[in-house]
Amino acid sequence: MVLGKVKNFFVSYDCLNDSNVPVFASGDFVSGRVIIEVTGEIRVKSLNIHAKGLAKVRWTESRNAGSNTAYTQNFTEEVEYLNHRDVLIGHDRDDESCDEGFTVLHSGRHEFLFSLELPQTPLATSFEGKHGSVRYWLKAELHRPWLLPMKTKKEFTVFEHIDINTPLLLSPQAGTKDKTLCCWFCTSGPVSLSAKIERKGYTPGESIQIFAEIENCSSRVVVPKAAIYQTQTFFAKGKVKEIKQLVANLRGDPLPPGKSETWDGKMLKIPPISPSILDCSIIHVEYSLMVYVDIPRAVNLTLNLPLVIGTIPIHSFGSRTSSVSSQCSMAMSWLGLPERPEAPPSYSEIITNEERQNNLELPAVRDETEGPLYAYIHEFRFQPPPLYSEVDPHPEQVCGSMDRRPDTCPSR
Repeated sequence: MVLGKVKNFFVSYDCLNDSNVPVFASGDFVSGRVIIEVTGEIRVKSLNIHAKGLAKVRWTESRNAGSNTAYTQNFTEEVEYLNHRDVLIGHDRDDESCDEGFTVLHSGRHEFLFSLELPQTPLATSFEGKHGSVRYWLKAELHRPWLLPMKTKKEFTVFEHIDINTPLLLSPQAGTKDKTLCCWFCTSGPVSLSAKIERKGYTPGESIQIFAEIENCSSRVVVPKAAIYQTQTFFAKGKVKEIKQLVANLRGDPLPPGKSETWDGKMLKIPPISPSILDCSIIHVEYSLMVYVDIPRAVNLTLNLPLVIGTIPIHSFGSRTSSVSSQCSMAMSWLGLPERPEAPPSYSEIITNEERQNNLELPAVRDETEGPLYAYIHEFRFQPPPLYSEVDPHPEQVCGSMDRRPDTCPSR
């Protein structure tokens, strides 16, 4: 018998999304097939799979032990999230001399299905950093008699979902700082900064609306700026390694001395980035929005507002940007109520003339209740209410009061 050859040997996943990208979460089933394309016939002892998920940290530091002595110290740490083995063909014995129990694969394409469940416990999101990574993969090994094993490996992505529709992540973030500039023995006026964002949680692709007040009472020209930073923190053997990277930024207009500037929802878009990793013991990935004032020849005035980059975007019904009218319309439709309420009944439909005349004939009261005040209350109580109208009968008074509101300016 002429021995055949393995033409192709690879792993294919059954994707849960429309983009054909193998992305899973804790508790999901990772399924797929190991595909073997053969020319001729081959004998197979076993086909094994090994799925593994591992967070790994590694970096080196140089140490000086004397004038002519130096050494390098390695810092490594690992956390295992997944370790699953299965046998798709044959047995898992290492007896190469055994000639029984082989499986013969004929010429053509052969597919062997597999399925495994990811742990229900929280998993770290897949990540690639400078000093560490979180990786998930499945490796297949094809064992044949008297030949070296063939191996193939394919990674898959795991997202530990972060739902930003929680009170903590929907809460606004704000801060205020000021700084007084000095030059030798001369003291300049302060530079003040106040900034606010609508919430703490965002998803990639969203834009952050930045509301800020910048006031420059110094003698220098300053420039307001904003930036999103990613901070990667790695832990190993009691040591900490931190990497800070710029994700996105924007620049405001230069602010001359004695002037102020207002950002009324300046937009900063979040690019495609990895979600926050907060539950891994050796790798943290955190984000922050830094709103700052670039001051020449001085340390910048900086405000750091924490961010959490999630995977589940904000619901439209709970969004702060959704209109109140649309929310009311939706609630009324759930309750089966008309969107536009009907006018209340007229006074004459409820109180007849006879009832009104009877109410006017009050019994005698004590002298201390007699007087102009009681007479006014008595007279007002039984007067018909004004006619119902959906149009404000005094629009000019409201507009006038708004126009008379004094304007405020943050500059001093």
